[in-house]
Amino acid sequence: MVATSQPLNRIRIVLCQTSHPGNIGAAARAMKTMGIHTLYLVAPKKFPHAEATAMSSGADDVLQDAYVVNDLEEALQGVKLAVGLSARRRELTQPYLDVREVAHEMMHVAEQADVAFVFGTEMSGLSNLEIHQCQLLSFIDASPDYSSLNLAQAVQVLCHELRQASISRSPPKLYTKDLTLLANHDSLMGFLSHLKVVLEAVEFLDKVQGDRLMQRLHILFARSHLEIDEVNILRGILTHIQKKLKV
Repeated sequence: MVATSQPLNRIRIVLCQTSHPGNIGAAARAMKTMGIHTLYLVAPKKFPHAEATAMSSGADDVLQDAYVVNDLEEALQGVKLAVGLSARRRELTQPYLDVREVAHEMMHVAEQADVAFVFGTEMSGLSNLEIHQCQLLSFIDASPDYSSLNLAQAVQVLCHELRQASISRSPPKLYTKDLTLLANHDSLMGFLSHLKVVLEAVEFLDKVQGDRLMQRLHILFARSHLEIDEVNILRGILTHIQKKLKV
Protein backbone atom coordinates (compact mmCIF):
# COMPACT_ATOMS: atom_id res chain seq x y z
CA MET A 1 0.00 0.00 0.00
CA VAL A 2 1.41 3.38 -0.98
CA ALA A 3 1.63 5.81 1.92
CA THR A 4 -0.70 8.74 1.25
CA SER A 5 -2.76 11.04 3.43
CA GLN A 6 -5.93 10.29 1.47
CA PRO A 7 -6.93 7.00 3.16
CA LEU A 8 -6.47 8.60 6.59
CA ASN A 9 -8.90 11.30 5.50
CA ARG A 10 -11.53 8.59 4.99
CA ILE A 11 -11.29 7.44 8.61
CA ARG A 12 -14.03 8.58 11.00
CA ILE A 13 -13.56 8.45 14.76
CA VAL A 14 -16.98 8.27 16.39
CA LEU A 15 -17.42 8.96 20.12
CA CYS A 16 -20.82 8.02 21.54
CA GLN A 17 -22.39 9.98 24.41
CA THR A 18 -19.07 11.12 25.85
CA SER A 19 -19.55 12.42 29.40
CA HIS A 20 -16.37 14.44 29.99
CA PRO A 21 -15.48 17.22 27.52
CA GLY A 22 -11.78 16.82 28.39
CA ASN A 23 -11.87 13.33 26.88
CA ILE A 24 -13.20 14.76 23.63
CA GLY A 25 -10.34 17.27 23.50
CA ALA A 26 -7.71 14.66 24.35
CA ALA A 27 -9.12 12.34 21.70
CA ALA A 28 -8.91 15.14 19.12
CA ARG A 29 -5.26 15.65 20.05
CA ALA A 30 -4.60 11.91 19.71
CA MET A 31 -6.18 11.93 16.26
CA LYS A 32 -4.32 14.95 14.93
CA THR A 33 -0.91 13.65 15.99
CA MET A 34 -1.53 10.65 13.72
CA GLY A 35 -2.93 12.60 10.77
CA ILE A 36 -6.61 11.77 11.32
CA HIS A 37 -9.03 14.68 11.44
CA THR A 38 -12.62 13.47 11.02
CA LEU A 39 -14.42 13.36 14.37
CA TYR A 40 -18.08 12.52 14.94
CA LEU A 41 -19.70 13.12 18.34
CA VAL A 42 -22.94 11.28 19.05
CA ALA A 43 -25.03 13.15 21.63
CA PRO A 44 -22.09 14.40 23.75
CA LYS A 45 -23.04 15.50 27.27
CA LYS A 46 -21.05 18.76 27.11
CA PHE A 47 -19.82 20.14 23.80
CA PRO A 48 -18.52 22.60 22.81
CA HIS A 49 -16.71 23.23 26.08
CA ALA A 50 -13.62 25.13 27.25
CA GLU A 51 -12.16 21.97 28.81
CA ALA A 52 -12.33 20.17 25.47
CA THR A 53 -10.45 23.00 23.79
CA ALA A 54 -7.82 23.09 26.54
CA MET A 55 -7.21 19.34 26.41
CA SER A 56 -6.92 19.36 22.62
CA SER A 57 -3.56 21.20 22.98
CA GLY A 58 -3.63 22.76 19.53
CA ALA A 59 -6.02 20.31 17.88
CA ASP A 60 -8.89 22.76 18.25
CA ASP A 61 -9.35 22.66 14.47
CA VAL A 62 -10.43 19.01 14.81
CA LEU A 63 -12.98 20.11 17.41
CA GLN A 64 -14.22 23.00 15.28
CA ASP A 65 -14.78 20.68 12.32
CA ALA A 66 -16.35 17.89 14.41
CA TYR A 67 -19.79 16.62 13.39
CA VAL A 68 -22.26 16.61 16.28
CA VAL A 69 -25.13 14.20 15.57
CA ASN A 70 -28.10 12.79 17.46
CA ASP A 71 -27.51 9.06 17.02
CA LEU A 72 -25.03 6.51 15.75
CA GLU A 73 -27.04 5.76 12.63
CA GLU A 74 -26.53 9.37 11.53
CA ALA A 75 -22.80 9.21 12.29
CA LEU A 76 -22.41 6.09 10.13
CA GLN A 77 -24.26 7.34 7.07
CA GLY A 78 -22.17 6.80 3.96
CA VAL A 79 -19.52 4.52 5.48
CA LYS A 80 -18.58 1.23 3.88
CA LEU A 81 -17.74 -0.50 7.16
CA ALA A 82 -18.06 0.32 10.85
CA VAL A 83 -15.82 -1.14 13.56
CA GLY A 84 -16.81 -1.08 17.23
CA LEU A 85 -14.10 -0.87 19.90
CA SER A 86 -15.02 -3.04 22.87
CA ALA A 87 -13.05 -3.98 25.97
CA ARG A 88 -15.11 -7.08 26.65
CA ARG A 89 -16.50 -9.96 24.64
CA ARG A 90 -20.27 -10.16 24.24
CA GLU A 91 -22.48 -13.23 24.39
CA LEU A 92 -23.70 -12.63 20.86
CA THR A 93 -21.21 -10.77 18.78
CA GLN A 94 -19.49 -10.14 15.50
CA PRO A 95 -15.99 -11.45 14.77
CA TYR A 96 -13.26 -9.85 16.89
CA LEU A 97 -9.97 -8.62 15.44
CA ASP A 98 -7.18 -7.15 17.53
CA VAL A 99 -6.56 -3.47 16.93
CA ARG A 100 -3.44 -3.98 14.80
CA GLU A 101 -5.15 -6.46 12.50
CA VAL A 102 -8.31 -4.40 12.15
CA ALA A 103 -6.29 -1.24 11.42
CA HIS A 104 -4.49 -3.04 8.60
CA GLU A 105 -7.75 -4.33 7.11
CA MET A 106 -9.58 -1.01 7.37
CA MET A 107 -6.77 1.02 5.84
CA HIS A 108 -7.20 -1.16 2.76
CA VAL A 109 -10.93 -0.35 2.72
CA ALA A 110 -10.14 3.35 3.25
CA GLU A 111 -8.25 3.37 -0.05
CA GLN A 112 -11.69 3.44 -1.67
CA ALA A 113 -14.37 4.26 0.89
CA ASP A 114 -15.15 5.80 4.28
CA VAL A 115 -14.61 3.68 7.40
CA ALA A 116 -15.76 4.42 10.95
CA PHE A 117 -14.34 3.39 14.33
CA VAL A 118 -16.91 3.62 17.10
CA PHE A 119 -16.17 4.18 20.81
CA GLY A 120 -18.75 4.00 23.58
CA THR A 121 -19.18 5.92 26.82
CA GLU A 122 -16.40 6.16 29.38
CA MET A 123 -18.28 4.10 31.98
CA SER A 124 -20.05 1.36 30.06
CA GLY A 125 -18.63 1.32 26.55
CA LEU A 126 -20.84 0.51 23.58
CA SER A 127 -24.44 -0.54 24.11
CA ASN A 128 -25.76 -3.69 22.43
CA LEU A 129 -27.74 -1.50 20.02
CA GLU A 130 -24.58 0.35 19.02
CA ILE A 131 -22.65 -2.93 18.71
CA HIS A 132 -25.20 -4.26 16.25
CA GLN A 133 -24.63 -1.32 13.91
CA CYS A 134 -20.98 -2.35 13.50
CA GLN A 135 -19.86 -5.07 11.11
CA LEU A 136 -16.71 -5.86 13.08
CA LEU A 137 -15.48 -5.52 16.64
CA SER A 138 -11.95 -4.80 17.77
CA PHE A 139 -10.08 -4.85 21.05
CA ILE A 140 -6.81 -3.48 22.40
CA ASP A 141 -4.72 -6.30 23.83
CA ALA A 142 -3.90 -4.78 27.22
CA SER A 143 -2.51 -6.51 30.30
CA PRO A 144 -5.09 -8.86 31.85
CA ASP A 145 -3.94 -7.66 35.27
CA TYR A 146 -4.96 -4.08 34.55
CA SER A 147 -6.70 -3.51 31.24
CA SER A 148 -8.37 -0.16 31.99
CA LEU A 149 -7.76 2.44 29.27
CA ASN A 150 -8.96 6.02 29.25
CA LEU A 151 -11.09 6.85 26.20
CA ALA A 152 -8.49 9.19 24.71
CA GLN A 153 -5.75 6.60 25.33
CA ALA A 154 -7.75 4.02 23.41
CA VAL A 155 -8.22 6.50 20.55
CA GLN A 156 -4.47 7.17 20.55
CA VAL A 157 -3.61 3.45 20.30
CA LEU A 158 -6.05 2.98 17.43
CA CYS A 159 -4.86 6.04 15.52
CA HIS A 160 -1.23 4.99 15.92
CA GLU A 161 -2.03 1.57 14.47
CA LEU A 162 -3.92 3.18 11.59
CA ARG A 163 -0.97 5.41 10.78
CA GLN A 164 1.41 2.44 10.83
CA ALA A 165 -0.98 0.45 8.64
CA SER A 166 -1.07 3.32 6.12
CA ILE A 167 2.57 2.64 5.24
CA SER A 168 2.32 -1.16 5.31
CA ARG A 169 2.74 -3.12 2.10
CA SER A 170 1.29 -6.36 3.44
CA PRO A 171 -1.86 -7.50 1.59
CA PRO A 172 -5.16 -7.61 3.52
CA LYS A 173 -6.71 -10.94 4.54
CA LEU A 174 -10.42 -10.12 4.49
CA TYR A 175 -11.07 -7.41 1.93
CA THR A 176 -9.34 -8.60 -1.20
CA LYS A 177 -12.22 -8.28 -3.67
CA ASP A 178 -13.44 -5.15 -5.42
CA LEU A 179 -14.73 -2.98 -2.60
CA THR A 180 -17.00 -1.04 -4.93
CA LEU A 181 -19.15 -4.19 -5.03
CA LEU A 182 -19.52 -4.38 -1.23
CA ALA A 183 -22.78 -3.09 0.23
CA ASN A 184 -22.24 -0.12 2.51
CA HIS A 185 -23.46 0.32 6.08
CA ASP A 186 -26.63 2.18 5.05
CA SER A 187 -27.66 -0.58 2.62
CA LEU A 188 -27.06 -3.32 5.17
CA MET A 189 -29.03 -1.52 7.90
CA GLY A 190 -31.84 -0.83 5.44
CA PHE A 191 -32.03 -4.50 4.54
CA LEU A 192 -32.07 -5.58 8.20
CA SER A 193 -34.86 -3.11 8.99
CA HIS A 194 -36.82 -4.43 5.99
CA LEU A 195 -36.23 -8.01 7.16
CA LYS A 196 -37.52 -7.20 10.64
CA VAL A 197 -40.73 -5.71 9.20
CA VAL A 198 -41.40 -8.86 7.16
CA LEU A 199 -40.60 -11.23 10.05
CA GLU A 200 -42.99 -9.27 12.27
CA ALA A 201 -45.67 -9.44 9.56
CA VAL A 202 -45.49 -13.24 9.49
CA GLU A 203 -45.37 -13.32 13.33
CA PHE A 204 -42.05 -15.11 13.32
CA LEU A 205 -40.26 -12.84 15.77
CA ASP A 206 -42.94 -13.26 18.43
CA LYS A 207 -42.41 -17.01 18.46
CA VAL A 208 -38.64 -17.15 18.81
CA GLN A 209 -37.52 -14.38 21.15
CA GLY A 210 -37.60 -11.62 18.57
CA ASP A 211 -34.88 -9.31 19.89
CA ARG A 212 -32.38 -12.11 20.31
CA LEU A 213 -33.08 -13.45 16.83
CA MET A 214 -32.56 -10.03 15.27
CA GLN A 215 -29.24 -9.77 17.10
CA ARG A 216 -28.15 -13.04 15.55
CA LEU A 217 -29.32 -11.95 12.11
CA HIS A 218 -27.39 -8.69 12.42
CA ILE A 219 -24.25 -10.68 13.22
CA LEU A 220 -24.89 -13.20 10.45
CA PHE A 221 -25.28 -10.63 7.70
CA ALA A 222 -22.56 -8.33 9.05
CA ARG A 223 -19.95 -11.05 8.72
CA SER A 224 -21.28 -12.17 5.31
CA HIS A 225 -19.86 -9.04 3.60
CA LEU A 226 -22.82 -8.83 1.25
CA GLU A 227 -22.40 -7.20 -2.14
CA ILE A 228 -24.78 -4.50 -3.40
CA ASP A 229 -26.46 -6.88 -5.87
CA GLU A 230 -26.94 -9.48 -3.14
CA VAL A 231 -28.67 -6.97 -0.87
CA ASN A 232 -30.90 -5.92 -3.77
CA ILE A 233 -31.85 -9.56 -4.41
CA LEU A 234 -32.69 -10.15 -0.75
CA ARG A 235 -34.77 -6.98 -0.54
CA GLY A 236 -36.54 -7.97 -3.76
CA ILE A 237 -37.51 -11.28 -2.12
CA LEU A 238 -38.80 -9.44 0.94
CA THR A 239 -40.84 -7.05 -1.20
CA HIS A 240 -42.37 -9.98 -3.10
CA ILE A 241 -43.33 -11.62 0.21
CA GLN A 242 -44.97 -8.36 1.33
CA LYS A 243 -46.99 -8.19 -1.89
CA LYS A 244 -48.19 -11.76 -1.43
CA LEU A 245 -49.15 -10.99 2.15
CA LYS A 246 -50.66 -7.65 1.08
CA VAL A 247 -48.85 -5.79 3.86
